Amino acid sequence: MRYSLKQLSVFDAVAELGSVSQAAERLGVTQSAASMSLSQLEKLLGRDLFVRQGKDMRLSHWGNWLRPKARRLLQDAEQIEAGFYDQHLFSGSITIGASQTPAEHLVPELISILDTDFPEVRTGLEVKSSQGVIEGVLNYKYDIGIIEGRCDDNRTHQEEWCRDHLVVVSSSHHPFAKNSRVSLAQLEQAQWVLREGGAGTRAIFESAMVPLIPDLDVWREYSHVPVIRTMVANGNYLTCLPYLDVAPHIERGELAALNVPELKMDRAISFIWRKEMGDHPLLECIKREGHRMMKNHKLRSS
Repeated sequence: MRYSLKQLSVFDAVAELGSVSQAAERLGVTQSAASMSLSQLEKLLGRDLFVRQGKDMRLSHWGNWLRPKARRLLQDAEQIEAGFYDQHLFSGSITIGASQTPAEHLVPELISILDTDFPEVRTGLEVKSSQGVIEGVLNYKYDIGIIEGRCDDNRTHQEEWCRDHLVVVSSSHHPFAKNSRVSLAQLEQAQWVLREGGAGTRAIFESAMVPLIPDLDVWREYSHVPVIRTMVANGNYLTCLPYLDVAPHIERGELAALNVPELKMDRAISFIWRKEMGDHPLLECIKREGHRMMKNHKLRSS
């Protein structure tokens, strides 16, 4: 075996960051040392792993082929090193990408459980739209994703964690709030404030609504749920949000859930990960603790 783990770690860091200088800074080596390691790896393998355009570097065909295999080797090396230092099997770092609803209502509890029961696990978290989480998983930014709805990319595995549902809501003073039932004709006349395109909530809402009302009056789109809630609570708009995001505000009388019998918007909240990760110990730990957590939760675990 002619290549080294150091060379693979430089390759992996450059692949993620798109820059030799940034990769060197992350790895704590000089830029010249990082460049030399990468050049040696390409020479040993007899292939260019990157397409170089000035200072920008993107993976070549061979670089894309090598990336998942290099990641797996580096992850295995971390586990070997942890074992020799008498560390617990569940140690190291893992990065979660989560869409907004699970990030706000479920993931903090999950991370707290991991911090308590597995103190040697370092858990990172970033919050994106469901599509942003999927892209981050595929681009190796996140080791595991937690999304609303489906991921149909065949490079990933998806496992349902729990189920939630969406509700149409208005302010408590909106004329529709007094109705025992709201018709599709009334919904068509309303002004809507919705999540942005790419959000899991928006995709599920549109899949249910567009066959019934193709031309909805979408007045505003926002990525931040509190902005939407506040606009609806203080105006004459309608929105559609996960029940988890609006339940406390309905209980306090700030928002009203509208009864629209034609709309059924149950959805899954799921874990996703890259297929080539295999049986990664930290990945399995997070999924197992997540399912255990849901046994005592209001939402139904799968």
